[in-house]
Amino acid sequence: MVWVLYAGLLHQPKRLYNATNLTLIKNDIIMSDKLPQKTLPTILATEIAAKSKLFEIESVHLQFSNGEERDYERMKTSGRGAVMIVAMPDPDTILLVCEYAAGMHSYELGLPKGLIDPGETPIEAANRELKEEIGFGARKFTQLKSLSLAPGYFGASMHILLAEDLYPERLEGDEPEPLDVVSWSINDLDALLQRNDFTEARSVAALFLARRHLNLAT
Repeated sequence: MVWVLYAGLLHQPKRLYNATNLTLIKNDIIMSDKLPQKTLPTILATEIAAKSKLFEIESVHLQFSNGEERDYERMKTSGRGAVMIVAMPDPDTILLVCEYAAGMHSYELGLPKGLIDPGETPIEAANRELKEEIGFGARKFTQLKSLSLAPGYFGASMHILLAEDLYPERLEGDEPEPLDVVSWSINDLDALLQRNDFTEARSVAALFLARRHLNLAT
């Protein structure tokens, strides 16, 4: 079923209609950043539905506040989180890496990223990943935002950081082959977005967050 907002239909603005029969739905659309408080569903039971070397699928039996019960499946996470870094060796330039992406079976451009190791802070993890992937550390980090990856079934967060005042230093990483490091002007994102090998949504979001932080035109 598809729901569509018909702003002026029947002189009833801000109401939802069923796209099939245009039946008026009673609740108004919330036109505010102050969302009503909602009670989280109660987790009645969990079990592992499937498991591989890398992933665990967890089945979750929930009861919602209205009494309805549903089974959901989600990726079970370690809770460690991850980092993605917008590294800028100068005010105009960002550093990208080109690496193999198994999901797409292609080489993709993106920002340096990686898991947070046990005991690390996001900034410590970001500095380590920079040294492993692009051969630089950074003296200045700014945490821009934490993003969820796919909140419907994946509970991990990725911390987006801006790294400035870079210095050369390399650590050995766990990549199976050397990564190509590509410099790109942060003022030429349109050309980057048009590339067929720059498609990862997290990298796109991170660059726009960095541009907003730096007060650059989008």
